[in-house]
Amino acid sequence: MKIYGVALLAGCFLVGKVMGNILGVLISIDGDIGGVGFAMILLMLSSTYMRKNGWLVEESERGILFWSSMYIPIIVAMSATSNVKAAVSGGPAAVIAGIAVTLICFMLVPLISKIGKEEESQIPGN
Repeated sequence: MKIYGVALLAGCFLVGKVMGNILGVLISIDGDIGGVGFAMILLMLSSTYMRKNGWLVEESERGILFWSSMYIPIIVAMSATSNVKAAVSGGPAAVIAGIAVTLICFMLVPLISKIGKEEESQIPGN
């Protein structure tokens, strides 16, 4: 089992949760506002910084990749569940806004998937 990189992931998660709780207090909301997002941004920034400086060994890099790939879907599913409960209890405006944003995102998938394809075709040998 790959346990390398768990300390970095856990540290980023804890700092992100603290930042989310502080943001919640600052805007007078009882809860974590964006803690998971802060944690993922911190994980990306710190792992990139460590990789550029040569502080990240290959085993740790693979461990961080493994745990972050496990972490993201679980957290997104948990967040989505709580967001749906809040939206349904918040009234029809929140549900309609959620459906509209989801449909817009689905329509943007083909456009987003084209990003970077032109650069790949310009590489010699392709």
